Amino acid sequence: MAGKCGACGPGYPSPLEAMKGPREQLLYLPCIYRNTGIDSPDFLATVDVDPNSPHYCQVIHRLPMPNLGDELHHSGWNACSSCYGDPTKARNLLVLPSLISSRIYIVDVGSDPRAPKLHKVVEAEELSRRGNAAFPHTSHCLGSGEILISCLGDPAGNGKGTFILLDGETFEVKGNWEKGGKIPALGYDFWYQPRHKVLLSTEWGVPRILAQGFHPRDVEQGHYGRHINVWDWSSRSLLQEIDLGKGSIPLEIRFLHEPSASQGFVGCALSGEIQRFYKTPEGNWAAEKVIEVPSKKVQGWLLPDMPGLITDILISLDDRFLYFSNWIHGDVRQYDISDPKNPRLVGQVFLGGSISKGGAVTVLEDRELQDQPEPCVIQGKKIPGGPQMLQLSLDGRRLYVSTSLFSAWDRQFYPELIREGSMLLQLDVDTEKGGLAVNPKFLVDFGKEPGGPVLAHEMRYPGGDCTSDIWL
Repeated sequence: MAGKCGACGPGYPSPLEAMKGPREQLLYLPCIYRNTGIDSPDFLATVDVDPNSPHYCQVIHRLPMPNLGDELHHSGWNACSSCYGDPTKARNLLVLPSLISSRIYIVDVGSDPRAPKLHKVVEAEELSRRGNAAFPHTSHCLGSGEILISCLGDPAGNGKGTFILLDGETFEVKGNWEKGGKIPALGYDFWYQPRHKVLLSTEWGVPRILAQGFHPRDVEQGHYGRHINVWDWSSRSLLQEIDLGKGSIPLEIRFLHEPSASQGFVGCALSGEIQRFYKTPEGNWAAEKVIEVPSKKVQGWLLPDMPGLITDILISLDDRFLYFSNWIHGDVRQYDISDPKNPRLVGQVFLGGSISKGGAVTVLEDRELQDQPEPCVIQGKKIPGGPQMLQLSLDGRRLYVSTSLFSAWDRQFYPELIREGSMLLQLDVDTEKGGLAVNPKFLVDFGKEPGGPVLAHEMRYPGGDCTSDIWL
């Protein structure tokens, strides 16, 4: 099988080799019942995405968690391409942090990829006792075999940009990753770059504040983030705080995949900016705005100015294209980043959102569009919510899109998601010239779940993907 090396350990030797990997056949998605009014545990859904399968576009397995109210969110692996070359390692366990309960579930997807089973539960008390940490978010596996997880706060719900380390075999909490010194006031996502001896982390907001929903006054009062935090990889200490401006809320951060790259991008949710971060000739780090999504003047919405709300970004494995979602405006965009300083818009498609024709919102002033977009209808179903989490096929030809952000914010901005459940869509990608098109044959409607409509979030393939693997 092209690009695969079974005797070498998990993943692929390089991002370009990963692009030759097999086509995805399964997707794993956390599905959330918190804040929906349905008193059921969250579950991990396994979706068949093989077009030749009789179960194409169907949820073929559901693994319920043993507790209520977890708010499963993002996921990672026990091993990835950072362990390539170590035949003792295997990518067979999915790490599922719970954003609200602070539990971490370890799920066995190796024994039967089509029917995952629970392997271990790391209780919130362990994160609290060993690291004074809570609200775990992003999980990355390290070349050491350990698992590094960023957290949003402390057990009391205050903001704290801390990290915890798990043993990669036992999943015991080893303690904090950072070695003392200053800790950022807020945390969220991170990416590490050992060749440049740094880890870069971002900031969402104070957990006890954002868990209630979004209010503009909380931005004014400093409860939301504005920095990229630069950490020294060796000493595990905070080196630099890059200020992206008040109200920026930098969320997902991605280095270019090329292992020696000294630049990447971060999506700033509220300011509607993509910032390029880079290493300067002096050896420190800086950021510059390279894309801006202008707010729209509207009536019939929460505020008179409607931001795009960039909630997820993704870079193709060949570092040619950047993708991001505007959850509120409702579009997914594709930019050619062959020149990272000057991204060029080459694809855009609207998948729901808040400004569709016939909805409650009237756009009064728009610096980008001549007209409000048509509603997105696939297989007769009007898509509720807006495009949110993204996942790209290894070869870059298929972009998967889910529509739920976070249950409390879903309920506030898209109450129809609570009633109807979220959706999983697929876009066809033109990898030559650029361009995006909805695949009309693909739709997974999580409103039809046996337990009632549910909110499906991030996507993972059993063999790794564009947002899970880091090459050393």
